[in-house]
Amino acid sequence: MQSLYEAAGGSEGMLRLAEAWHARVVADEVVGHAFRHGVHPQHTERLAAYWAEALGGPTTYTENYGDETSVVRIHSGNGDREEMDRRAVACFDQALADAGLTAEPLRGVLHDYFARTTTTIARYRESAADVPAGLSITPWSWDGPQPATGPTGSG
Repeated sequence: MQSLYEAAGGSEGMLRLAEAWHARVVADEVVGHAFRHGVHPQHTERLAAYWAEALGGPTTYTENYGDETSVVRIHSGNGDREEMDRRAVACFDQALADAGLTAEPLRGVLHDYFARTTTTIARYRESAADVPAGLSITPWSWDGPQPATGPTGSG
């Protein structure tokens, strides 16, 4: 069976989705404030690599940029983010359409992936120092989250 990564168009599809999502969140009045301090120049490429790895693609993210712990730490210590997370998911749903990823069941599975990942990576609201070391990116399939293959998993 084809992976989610393959069904979404592989590396080109992931980059298209990351670019569409980034454009939408930067423009959003609530989510956009998280990007006003500036972002890494390769933010969309790194985001696409992260999503690709979680969705059954190459392990480029962990090989070149970090593990799940580093991702969770970046998104932690920011207090309550419920409204921001809700709007980020809404932007993702719109980005799926922008990237041409509207066919079911792919669209629904990608929505579920992003919604769960958004709340998971922000669960350490008080301090990034609370994030444990050694977390692994949770792999997703058509059936949802799968057991992580790394040392401690994140899901």
